[in-house]
Amino acid sequence: MADTVTMPKLGFDMAEGVLVRWVVTLGGHINKGEVLAEIETDKATVEVESSHTGTILQFLVTEGDIVPVNAPIAIVGAEGEKVEAPTGSPAPKKEAATEIVATPAQGEQTPVEFIETKHGKPDDDGGAFPDGVRASPVARNIAREKGIDLRKVKGTGPNGRIIKKDVEGYTAAPATPGPAAPTFAPAFVTPTREDTTVPLTKLRQAIARRMTESKQVFPHFYVSYEYNLDNLMAVREQANAALADRGVKLSVNDFILKAVALTLHDFPNLNASLGNNEIVRHGHFNIGVAVSVEGGLTTVVVKDADQKSLSQIATEVKAMSTRAREGKVKPDDVDGSTFTTSNLGMYGVEDFIAIINPPEAAILAIGGAAQVPVVKDGQLAIGWRMKATISADHRVTDGAEAAKFMQALAKGLEEPLRLMV
Repeated sequence: MADTVTMPKLGFDMAEGVLVRWVVTLGGHINKGEVLAEIETDKATVEVESSHTGTILQFLVTEGDIVPVNAPIAIVGAEGEKVEAPTGSPAPKKEAATEIVATPAQGEQTPVEFIETKHGKPDDDGGAFPDGVRASPVARNIAREKGIDLRKVKGTGPNGRIIKKDVEGYTAAPATPGPAAPTFAPAFVTPTREDTTVPLTKLRQAIARRMTESKQVFPHFYVSYEYNLDNLMAVREQANAALADRGVKLSVNDFILKAVALTLHDFPNLNASLGNNEIVRHGHFNIGVAVSVEGGLTTVVVKDADQKSLSQIATEVKAMSTRAREGKVKPDDVDGSTFTTSNLGMYGVEDFIAIINPPEAAILAIGGAAQVPVVKDGQLAIGWRMKATISADHRVTDGAEAAKFMQALAKGLEEPLRLMV
């Protein structure tokens, strides 16, 4: 019997997603757990795995469709099995297109059309695609960065869709040589640039919506603290020397994540969210890590960071960050955080404040670790220092509690052996 694959819910606030690309072909075989499609959510482009094993009998939506959560997207069954499209599911919407679709008369069923990779009927975009060009979101972003005119690129995807490899492999035709022009001295005139309009991606829209909600609804307050990292830097150097044969390298941020998770044990209001006239104190300490990606940022999550070793945290963060930047995150990578950290130290930032990630109660903004002049035993010396600022929801916690958390966090950061035993 055939099974229906539905649009998964990849986050507590996800209502719909864009089906960016089918990874498998119609009529192909897929095993349970293999990647079926790439779906763009508010947070990232996620690789969705098949929940069934069998032959792909039907695609119920096309690439570029906006599909509601739990709506059918494909049918998997035995080879040669005849199936009918499920009824009663909401029709997908085309991204960046405005269409008026005639409603079928009562009792009629609307046939479901799908794209076949080789023999399917190409659908008429009617000029609904930007610039009249059918291209994936990733291909458009790469073309924009490289200044490539997509109208000159030949697409090799379904129905001539331009995909990532088409843009990466595109080489502009050489200009036809003409008569030599006279040489003039440079005028040193700055060229005038035209205004450009860039449509908001789903990720950018989600960031705008969530951050506006956070600043308007969450009464933020901020507490800053400076940490002495002399011992941490020395221990980190020794640890990395010991881990060199395993290919693991600890960053300062890995120590911070472990220290934050352990410190939150004593401050449950900061590992919490606000419910209906109640504070929900989470039993797990899942630390979110803000990661810069193309067109915005996303948050990958180290689950139960308080129970993991520093090397485990380092390995997980590196793997999840790489998947996020490549647009291949797994649903579990980005879901379930209870407290978020944002580190801009790698950009030379000394300190900053961050906006709380709803529905969490707090976020920690981390500056860079740097060697600065300090006073030790009445003498001027050089020491490692790092500043951090917590942004907290005043409906859930208060300044004194946040200040005590920042003070307690120093135990883990300034006595790093506590994190390793």
